[in-house]
Amino acid sequence: MRKFALTAIAAAFAVTAFTGNAAKAAGDAPVPPSQDWSWKGLFGTYDRAQLQRGFQVYKNVCAGCHSLRFIAFRNLEGIGFNEDQIKAIAAEYDIEDGPNDDGDMFTRPGKPSDYFPSPFPNEKAAAASNGGAIPPDLSLMTKARVAGPDYVFALLTGYEEEAPEGFDLSDGKSYNHYFPGHQISMAPPLYDEAVEYTDGTPATLEQHARDVVAFLNWTAQPELEARKELGLKVILFLIVLTAMLYAVKRKIWRDIEH
Repeated sequence: MRKFALTAIAAAFAVTAFTGNAAKAAGDAPVPPSQDWSWKGLFGTYDRAQLQRGFQVYKNVCAGCHSLRFIAFRNLEGIGFNEDQIKAIAAEYDIEDGPNDDGDMFTRPGKPSDYFPSPFPNEKAAAASNGGAIPPDLSLMTKARVAGPDYVFALLTGYEEEAPEGFDLSDGKSYNHYFPGHQISMAPPLYDEAVEYTDGTPATLEQHARDVVAFLNWTAQPELEARKELGLKVILFLIVLTAMLYAVKRKIWRDIEH
């Protein structure tokens, strides 16, 4: 018991320190405005057309710097792509494989079972290509913060052409209204017409941001719809079970005088 108590106290201190540091880090950044996402609420679901547009933005804009290492090409079935489309998408990537019979590594076209490859061979190469900053993996990005989708959307749309008067902006940094400290190493990634949508949706900066955030929320929570469906089934089961138990209770106790 003593060992358990000491472990619990240590864990409590760790949580307190972590939340305190997180609050301090985010304290100088405005709270991002709440957005209306299709998946919010008890009955919310993903918009497959939006997810495919978001993947298009990721592929054409974000993938040059940011990895998606927890997502395999075959997972794209979850956003509405069929088997042939997934095979075609995977084949566009070169995947390192091996060793072969001679002991050498080689590259081959991607297969549906492969995971999205990193744009850099290692972290040092990533840092060297981005002014010392390592671009984070985006697989779970919307889970990294409270109200993650709102924050990522605000970040992508929160760049300003010039820093406010009196603000000391370091070389190689961009001013972002919603980034803690307001200095971010990533240059503005999105702009109007950055990606030409195949479905004819107006390609505005805000639309790009909204679509790629939806896609990133799916990569972080691909099970969201199944989880909600299961939750509804559990609630219905508990309602029926409660009614049955109440009926049994009434039957057992109906002849007992109170």
